[in-house]
Amino acid sequence: MNHIRILPLPRLFLAGALFAALFALAGPARAEMVLSFYLGSNASPDSTVEYDFARGDGAQSTTVSWDGETFKFPPYFGLRAIWWFEDHPNWGVGIDNVHAKVAADPMPEEFTTLEFTDGVNMITGNVHYRFLNGTRFTPYVGAGVGITTPHVEATNTDGTSETFWYQFGGFSARALVGLEARINDRWSVFGELKTAMFWIDVDLQYDGWLETDIRSNQVAFGVNYTLSRW
Repeated sequence: MNHIRILPLPRLFLAGALFAALFALAGPARAEMVLSFYLGSNASPDSTVEYDFARGDGAQSTTVSWDGETFKFPPYFGLRAIWWFEDHPNWGVGIDNVHAKVAADPMPEEFTTLEFTDGVNMITGNVHYRFLNGTRFTPYVGAGVGITTPHVEATNTDGTSETFWYQFGGFSARALVGLEARINDRWSVFGELKTAMFWIDVDLQYDGWLETDIRSNQVAFGVNYTLSRW
C-alpha cells in the first residue's frame, strides 16, 4: 500500500482560514460572550491503526482497543468561549479546546507503547443553537470542525523506533447536545453529551508514520461565566 502524506503546512493554513472565517462572522455583530470550563470523561471504540516504523518491515496494520484513562492525571477537561449574537440570540459561534486522551489497552504485540495520554488536544470552531424558553433551563446543540495537536507516544517492540513529542495530528469534528441551568445573570452550570472524530495522521521516528481514525464519546459537566455584551 502506498502511503500518501499531506504536508502539515497547507493543512494548518486551511485550519487557520476556517477560524478566520468563524471570527469574521462574529466580529461585526454585537454579541454576548460566555466563558466555560468543564471536566468529564471520554471513551473510544476500537479502531484500525496503520503504521510503518521505517525499519524495513513496510506498512502494517492492527486493530487497537482504546482506554480513555479518564481518572488518570492529566484528566479530561476543556475550555471554551462562545459569542451569542444580540440580533439573533439563539445563534452563537465559539472556539473550544478539549484535552481528551487515549491509550492502547491491551497493547498490540507490535508495540511496547502506543498512546496519546498527554492529549489528542482538539481545537474546534463551533456553531451553536440554543432553545431559549424564558426559564432557567436552556437546551442547546452545537457542531464544529478543527484540528488536533496530539502528544504521540509510540515505541516498537525492539525499541528501534521511539516517538515522544507533540505534533500536528490532522482534522477533527464534533457534535454536542447540552442543557444549561442558570444560577444568576453571570453564572450557570451545564451538562453535555458529545461525540467527536479525530483523523490522526502523524510522524514516527526515522520518517515512519501512523494513521488511525478515532471516535471519542464524551460526557462533560462545567460552569459558565457571562461577560458584558460588546
